[in-house]
Amino acid sequence: MVRGKVRLVGRRPPRAIKGGSNHRIHHLHTATTSLSPLQNSSSISVDVLPPTSRKNQPSHMNPESLLASAAINIGLALVVLCLFSVLRKQHSNDNIYYPRRLSLHHPISFDRSFTLQRFLPSLDWIRDAVRVTEDEILSSSGLDALVVIRLFKFGIKFFAVCSVVGLMILLPINCSVSSGLSSSSSTMDSFTISNIPRGSNRLWVHFSSLCFISISGLYLLHKVIIVLSHHVAKLSSHGLPSSTTVIASALCFSFRINAGVHARQVLLEGIKTRCQYPDKEAVLMKRVEQLRNLRNQPSQLIVLVRQIPLCDEHKTLSCSVDHFFSKYHPRAYHSYQILYTAKYLEELPVAFVAFRSRWDASLASQTQQHPNPLLWITQMAPEPRDVLWKNLSIPYKHLVLYRTGVFVAELLFTIFFAIPVTAVQGIAQFEKLKKWFPPAMAVQLIPGLSSVITGYLPSVILSGFLYIVPYVMKAMARVAGYVSRSEQEQKASSMVFYFLMGNVFFLSVLSGSLLDQIGKSFISPRDVPSRLAKAVSAQADFFMTYILTSGLSGFSLEILQPALLTWEAIRMHTWGRGKKKSNYLYSFPYYRVLPFIELFVLVGIVYAVIAPLLLPFLVVYFLLGYVVFINQMLEVYETTYETCGQYWPHIHHHVVVAIIIMQITMIGLFGLKSKPSASIATIPLVVITVAYNEYCKFRFLPTFYKCSVKDAKDNDELDKDGPSDADCRKALDAYRPPACQQANIATEESTSTQPLLASTV
Repeated sequence: MVRGKVRLVGRRPPRAIKGGSNHRIHHLHTATTSLSPLQNSSSISVDVLPPTSRKNQPSHMNPESLLASAAINIGLALVVLCLFSVLRKQHSNDNIYYPRRLSLHHPISFDRSFTLQRFLPSLDWIRDAVRVTEDEILSSSGLDALVVIRLFKFGIKFFAVCSVVGLMILLPINCSVSSGLSSSSSTMDSFTISNIPRGSNRLWVHFSSLCFISISGLYLLHKVIIVLSHHVAKLSSHGLPSSTTVIASALCFSFRINAGVHARQVLLEGIKTRCQYPDKEAVLMKRVEQLRNLRNQPSQLIVLVRQIPLCDEHKTLSCSVDHFFSKYHPRAYHSYQILYTAKYLEELPVAFVAFRSRWDASLASQTQQHPNPLLWITQMAPEPRDVLWKNLSIPYKHLVLYRTGVFVAELLFTIFFAIPVTAVQGIAQFEKLKKWFPPAMAVQLIPGLSSVITGYLPSVILSGFLYIVPYVMKAMARVAGYVSRSEQEQKASSMVFYFLMGNVFFLSVLSGSLLDQIGKSFISPRDVPSRLAKAVSAQADFFMTYILTSGLSGFSLEILQPALLTWEAIRMHTWGRGKKKSNYLYSFPYYRVLPFIELFVLVGIVYAVIAPLLLPFLVVYFLLGYVVFINQMLEVYETTYETCGQYWPHIHHHVVVAIIIMQITMIGLFGLKSKPSASIATIPLVVITVAYNEYCKFRFLPTFYKCSVKDAKDNDELDKDGPSDADCRKALDAYRPPACQQANIATEESTSTQPLLASTV
């Protein structure tokens, strides 16, 4: 009765009473002043919200649904990890759990006796993974693998600090406030910032925690990027072929013609040195001069040696062209044959240029070679094993069209993928689902089934849909025309992350009213922080279950490899019976692993202050991922390329974006909580974060992509033997196209002073 009367006075003006305005004013004064005893009473709570406000609030997951999801995922993870610890001991599974060791011919010890210990679960693989040092990872798997491990370590340290702040400070403050909502006991709101009343000074504690968490994140990022920069500098001092080789694109000359002229000059001058009879020398010189400026096929060179004995085997008869040149000038002759007779070879406007020193290569790669910036484009060459030779045939001017098409395809795929994500969120919001689909109410007839459906089923369905996303993005990145596999996978990794951020994070947050939210944001952009804050705070429980599903179950299935186990079992009992086992050795899927880790970093950072109960789940997630992927890198995956840590600048940028989203969200939350002073105080924090990100772009980003001229010169001076022609030839051999791998092509010395490349540009 009291609530009804107060709400009536607050919502509707009293009826006009006959007798004039003074009487009406007196009635209002009496009604409003009668509230003071009720407001001062500690036993009665007054709710001044309109009746429709609670109806419009989003439905939340109850603790029973969260507990059901946690029990299912933890139980499944324990079963899968125990099963893995048993299967890895069996000799028949060595091609699945030790393919890297088998490829390196490292010994693997198995207990082949039929003992109980062989079939009991053990934790020795976890102990071995924890004992692995960063130097061991760097020496065995490279700096890119160390970047992944460093990301897991960053997550462990950062969210451990956040968990201490959240569980020790924020969670008691959130729970100690009685909101007076009748439904609070059955939802997770009492553990979040939503439980704090408007205008409460307790929000300054959340602001202080926000500042501490933001500064801690930036500090840990700074430490990681400094360590990785030192590792990059050390790797650049190694004598790798890529450190002295430059790839030049958009060349506007005919390399085939000029190289053919050079090879023919070598052959002509070599013939003159082999003439054994002085009386024949004049005839030979005349023939050489006749053919010097002609473009001849190799078979036409027979006129040079006809009736002129040049070798001991053919003193009386004319020497065969193949015999003579193959014996005395094999390299130049073979080059000449390939250039003029191999019609399947296509000339490309791309060249790998090897230099005798790192200093020369660094200067050439960072210098504009032509007045037209679209011609003679130079950059440091990727590793020989990293080159995608097919993409070298794509003209440089067409790359813009290719990559624009990839961007459009990515955008369309992201938009259409919103349909299953919205459907998943409909399952998570069971109250709305019953309204849209009345037969769903039958689920409530089975005790506990609704908790399983709302707590576990949505995250499982979403994980199933997202499984195909990295492979689709990888296929799109292949069309973009990158010259190296590492660039292709870096692009795919970034595409997958932004897809996950848009579809999993923002779309899950704004599900149910996405178009309305976007339309309102365009109409009133100033309300974006408050709308984002309202939506984010309503989805904390869903992301708790998603972390449990993708973290505990996902990492467990990653290490178990159930698909390979099933495939190998079918193969060995059908068409592969009696045949040798296949070694399932694959490269590490950076494009599939890194984006999902970054997504959980994003979710954890955004919810660090809003829902601190989520933080311990993230600590478990990163701890499990740390031991799982150390095992996978050392035992399962091989290293197919080395980018010297170029994945970290992308990770660094994505983490900073997550911190900025957290700060913008808190600006909106403080505004919703009627604490504008805290919102204003958060704005300088956003400015500091953006400024730090810009500083890192200028200070650290070039270290991962370019080798400074000073470092290159210092590394050249550290070489004991110094630059040599042998190293240059070794680099050229390393970048030989696959079609020419069997040919022994090299450069032979010539006394000609004519340039190899004509100055046609």
